[in-house]
Amino acid sequence: MRLFALSVALSASLLAADKPNIVVIVADDLGYADVTFNPQHPKEIVTPNLDSLAKQGVICRQGYVTGHVCSPTRAGLMLGRYQQRLGLYTGGEAGSGVPMNEKLFPQYLKPAGYATGQFGKWHLGPDLAWSPALRGFDEVFGFLGRGAHDYFKLDDPNDPIYRGTEVVKEKGYLTDRLGEETAAFITKHKSGPFFAYLAFNAVHAPLQAPEDEIAKFNTGNKDRDARLAMGKRMDDAIGKVMTALKDGGVWENTLLFFISDNGGPLAQSADNTPLRGGKHTDYEGGVRVPFLICWPSQLKPGEWQSPVTSLDILPTALAAAGVKVAATSVAGDSAKAETTLDGINLLPLLKGETQPPSRDFFWCSGSDEGWWAVRSGDWKLVGEKDKLGLFDLSKDVSEANDLAAQMPEKVAELTKLHDAWLAEMAKPVKAGEKRYNMAAPAAKKPKKMTKEEKKKARDMERAKKREPAAPPAPPEAPKP
Repeated sequence: MRLFALSVALSASLLAADKPNIVVIVADDLGYADVTFNPQHPKEIVTPNLDSLAKQGVICRQGYVTGHVCSPTRAGLMLGRYQQRLGLYTGGEAGSGVPMNEKLFPQYLKPAGYATGQFGKWHLGPDLAWSPALRGFDEVFGFLGRGAHDYFKLDDPNDPIYRGTEVVKEKGYLTDRLGEETAAFITKHKSGPFFAYLAFNAVHAPLQAPEDEIAKFNTGNKDRDARLAMGKRMDDAIGKVMTALKDGGVWENTLLFFISDNGGPLAQSADNTPLRGGKHTDYEGGVRVPFLICWPSQLKPGEWQSPVTSLDILPTALAAAGVKVAATSVAGDSAKAETTLDGINLLPLLKGETQPPSRDFFWCSGSDEGWWAVRSGDWKLVGEKDKLGLFDLSKDVSEANDLAAQMPEKVAELTKLHDAWLAEMAKPVKAGEKRYNMAAPAAKKPKKMTKEEKKKARDMERAKKREPAAPPAPPEAPKP
């Protein structure tokens, strides 16, 4: 028995040898221009650590997420597949829970010898039954079911902070604590390999930051000042993580991703310049986000101009870790089919070993919300209930020039492309159709009868004609 245990331990150590550490950092509601690595950022932006990360990594200028609100994107990220395959179209649906039989990001890495940690916002299940501690994460520090959390009240029994599956009473500023916990996890597991998922709720409402931090900004808009202070504090927390990686001697061999889960909300003073729209829309401002990839020992710093998606993060991480993905069942309408992950391994592209493939990207928030979109090449079609907009992103990244009326053939082509994708997705788990105003399915043509079936039908019809008429019913007896 001891020899068997020793053999298992040795196998695990061999599996772990030379594998990169993996860190995925997700900001919440971050504006596209609210980072200094966006050349069009406002002068008041202060994100020096993200800027340093961008200079040492690859800036993906056309980085997309799969949802225009929090939990759908986070579901797709953890699954490596379109969340709509499971019928998760809205924030309410994804936030109500990803089915427990679905394999998530850390569950691919644990068998390869990775220590796994989740820090911050989960939003993929409302209570402990859906805890990340039950989904492949060895260490957990954060909150579960809500999209938002008070940044100062960390001992609220109605919205607790968990360590693992135990409620803990914390003090401090939540963004700071998430950075500290992630840095401690990295230091603890620096012998590697490890996977750290740092899922901020910053800069999501409520707009709260330490007063001394807010006082550093003076835009004339109190909400904007608070948002900038929250972004600065998040940047500080990311700096702690970077320092832990460097001090632990693992910076060079760490594959790190940074994204926002959706575009910034315009109603809360986010800046998505030069993009149209923001959170809750499928225009570029809602689904194109700040997107960085850094692996100092493997990837040259620079910019990547071809479109990528958050669905690419899992397959890229697994390829780096040497983990092969087996075919998995697709839930919902396509349960009989099998598929691999929906994203691609970006490493050969970023290393210049292969050319960017032709890719299509899809969005849909179901019939009740009404938003849907498809991008194919440089063309993008956006549906907002009954309204359709067609844009050439190579010339019009701001989606200001709607070409739908001029190019009905292109509209029909992209709609058909979206129809084909949507046919593979499951029906919404709660209510409504997959897409607003979807055409009713064509009535099935009656099956052509064989000669034998026709003969049988004629015989039955003749038999009916030969049946005697039913006798009339007897009159009712008079009532007394």
